[in-house]
Amino acid sequence: MPILSAASERVLVAIINNQLDLTLVREQHWYRIPVSSAKKWLGGNWPPQWLAFYQTEIFGSEAFSINYYARVLDIREAFRWELFPEGPRDDKAQQRYYQLVLGPLERREPAIVSRRWRRIVFIPTDWQRFVNAVEINGSLP
Repeated sequence: MPILSAASERVLVAIINNQLDLTLVREQHWYRIPVSSAKKWLGGNWPPQWLAFYQTEIFGSEAFSINYYARVLDIREAFRWELFPEGPRDDKAQQRYYQLVLGPLERREPAIVSRRWRRIVFIPTDWQRFVNAVEINGSLP
């Protein structure tokens, strides 16, 4: 992990619950967060300088842990239809999203695990806690 980052830089742990989102992060270097969710859940913890990804049960051996993270390079606001031009043009397509443009995906070694079930929407934390964390439930935020 890079050690040049300031301890107080904000890290946002976001959920990855499908292969498409992980593919977008890995190959196209972006992630989306609904504007309404960012305002509701993050308040003063916005914007993040880093984004880390909590993977759900569909990821098998990587499930229930934070295995990857990336530097946030830019944040843009866009309609869902702009992010997914091939998608349906329904009410959902008119929702506003923050598109977080990311640097290369980096592997978190060792992964930060969740030893007990926890519903995760977002976990705002700082760089120091992120690099020192061992377990989600005890070390973050």
